[in-house]
Order: sequence, then structure tokens, then C-alpha cells
Amino acid sequence: MIGFVLVALGGMAGALSRVGVQKLMPQSVLPVATLTVNLLGSFLLGWIVGQGIQGHFYLFAATGFMGAFTTFSTLNVDIVKLINSKENKAVLVYVVSTYVGGILSAAAGLVIGRLL
Repeated sequence: MIGFVLVALGGMAGALSRVGVQKLMPQSVLPVATLTVNLLGSFLLGWIVGQGIQGHFYLFAATGFMGAFTTFSTLNVDIVKLINSKENKAVLVYVVSTYVGGILSAAAGLVIGRLL
């Protein structure tokens, strides 16, 4: 039961943090806020895994917080909006930045997590 509560609390904190980032980021053609949370979330999740964190904190931080903070569904809607707006360069930059940047961010977090 405690695990469900920790995931729920982490999810609430992650969702609120994502909204906070979206409020702070400038509006542009490129969905900078979603890109930011996905890259930061990839790094932080890699760091958590690299640290070998498990148990209750993993449920709160990795499953709950990161699950709500990062967002695959918003990413895909943003891509479709860019395609519909015929923002072809922005689509390419956003997709490559998100996927390549996300993989590199997760790898960096994992390495740094193991070192610290």
C-alpha cells in the first residue's frame, strides 16, 4: 500500500513540476518546455538508476515523479501539431533533439550516478 501512495505523491509532484517548467519557458515554434522536461527527466532517471536507488525512493522519484514529469503523449501531440503547421524543420529538430538528446541525457545521468 505504501508503494501506491509513494507513486501517487511522486506523480503529483512531477506533474506540478512539469506545469511549473511550462510556465517558465518561453513560447516558440519548438515545444521547448516539453523538450526540457523530457531531457531533464531522462538525465535524472539515468542518475537514479546509476545511483542504484531502489525501494521506496525509487517508487516515489523514478516511477511517480519522472513518470508524471516527463511526457511521451505531449511529445507526440506536439510533433503532430508541428507537422500540421508545416513546420518541417522544427519537426526534424524536435524529434532528433528529443530522442538523441534523451538517450544522451539518460546515459550521462547513469554515468554520473555511478560515479557519485
